[in-house]
Amino acid sequence: MSKPTIDNYESEHTQFLRELFEKKPHLAEQQKEARAMWWDKKLNQEELKRFTESKVPQSSYVYFDWLKK
Repeated sequence: MSKPTIDNYESEHTQFLRELFEKKPHLAEQQKEARAMWWDKKLNQEELKRFTESKVPQSSYVYFDWLKK
């Protein structure tokens, strides 16, 4: 067996995932559905504006803020 070069090297992790998707092609569709459910959300622009405007500036040294009081 020849040594893998940079051009043909594939990690064990990549090999595992490639084999998994070959054996279970329906996983790709489930993966897309799960991503859409948890991550691909439409942003409410009004809410986003409110969050941005309501940010409180952070003090320069956050760990001992109580010393200033």
